[in-house]
Amino acid sequence: ATMAAMMMQETVKKYFRGFQHRKFHESKACGCKMSVGVYLPEAYQRQEKPIPVIYYLSGLTCTDENASQKSGIQQYADKQNVAVVFPDTSPRGHKVPGESDSWDFGIGAGFYLNATESKWKKWRMYEYITEELPAYLKATFPNLDTSNASLMGHSMGGHGALTIFFKNYTKYKSVSAFSPICNPVNCPWGEKAFRGYLGSNQEAWKEYDATELAKKYEGPKTEIFIDQGTDDNFLKEQLLPEKFKSAVEDKSNIDLKLEYREGYDHSYFYIATFVEDHINFHAKYLNA
Repeated sequence: ATMAAMMMQETVKKYFRGFQHRKFHESKACGCKMSVGVYLPEAYQRQEKPIPVIYYLSGLTCTDENASQKSGIQQYADKQNVAVVFPDTSPRGHKVPGESDSWDFGIGAGFYLNATESKWKKWRMYEYITEELPAYLKATFPNLDTSNASLMGHSMGGHGALTIFFKNYTKYKSVSAFSPICNPVNCPWGEKAFRGYLGSNQEAWKEYDATELAKKYEGPKTEIFIDQGTDDNFLKEQLLPEKFKSAVEDKSNIDLKLEYREGYDHSYFYIATFVEDHINFHAKYLNA
């Protein structure tokens, strides 16, 4: 088999007491084959009751495999009887000119939005995550309860988790994020991505900005858990959690738990250190 064919191989690996699956499926939203990791806890096999789902949205440059291999999240998910789904971060294989020119735009940098600029029209990760992926999961793993779901993510994926939650708060039970891009309309990563995918109308950008969406949030009272290392190189210029914090300070329906972790950076060493806290946070809502 060629290397490319091997990379497209579906796999299943025993991991802790459950199984880590890697699947491929055709996506209409993104117009290509998408890879996705799915961790099924031991409880899934027992078939006693449907298993809740946590979507883990990854950051810039990642595939579906970074978090599944490095975060250590599965052992805690297994204990709490929840599944974890690891989507990819962009469509792949379209060969759009410029898609691989920079690490923070194009391939591996879908920003969990639906692009409106025609060149990037296949970059529809928002539709993929919110509509297509849950339907695929339900059909493929019938004992998953995709109606009992939560969102978490890291960096660009933290931005994805927060914005998707605010726009669909009836679909998800809870949201948390590691070092999220909290206010992308005001940082270089966000400005670059939004201008490229959404064009120059900055009002449209706000629809994918967690800080802007939090200001307008009118849903039920919700607890939001944001985790941030103090030695993160991107903290001051790109992530801007304090902007999010001040946006929600006066909102009675948002209870922000912003946890600063002394001495930790932006890496998977940091994520693996604290990921158990996130699983326990979501389990409280998913297993209620």
